[in-house]
Amino acid sequence: MSKPYFNKYPDGLVPVIIQDQTTGKVLMLGYMNEEAYGQTINDEKVVFFSRERQKLWTKGETSSNFLFVKEIHLDCDKDCLLIKVNPAGPVCHTGSDTCFGESNSNNNFLITLEKVIQQRKLQAVPGSYVSSLFSKGINKIAQKVGEEAVELVIEAKDNDIELFKNEAADLLFHYLVLLRAKGLEINDITQILKSRHSKESGE
Repeated sequence: MSKPYFNKYPDGLVPVIIQDQTTGKVLMLGYMNEEAYGQTINDEKVVFFSRERQKLWTKGETSSNFLFVKEIHLDCDKDCLLIKVNPAGPVCHTGSDTCFGESNSNNNFLITLEKVIQQRKLQAVPGSYVSSLFSKGINKIAQKVGEEAVELVIEAKDNDIELFKNEAADLLFHYLVLLRAKGLEINDITQILKSRHSKESGE
């Protein structure tokens, strides 16, 4: 992708629209100069140029509510950016989900659960089971996925559907934790499945 025309405006800044990749909600508006743009690409976290403080600032550097970059799009005039992100928490400094006072909720509970898991990884919470898993490392998390998979197989051979559903929920939960430990989310896996489906159906 070509760079924005940073020299189009006297201050060298271009407006940046931040959108949640999953929900489609517009989260905030910020500004970038060329240095902030380059750092955003390198860090895969949104970095703005603060017009008030006249310096770069990484969104979430004090709150840990980072904006993890998923897609970057340049408008037709090359003087505005749309960045689709996975937010680690509320975006607005007031504590709201967005800077426009809107809720950024999602009807897909798996997405909501992923966000909670991500927050627990970024900022440990005392007494949190998820935080304790991350503190024990990838081997322990992978081990738990294996244990839950075995338990699900065992329940599949019996006729107690409620126990089976609970074991399936346990496996799915720990699988989401494992994905996050590897820096992935369910959408990354969904894209692979979509690709395989397209090849199978000849689309």
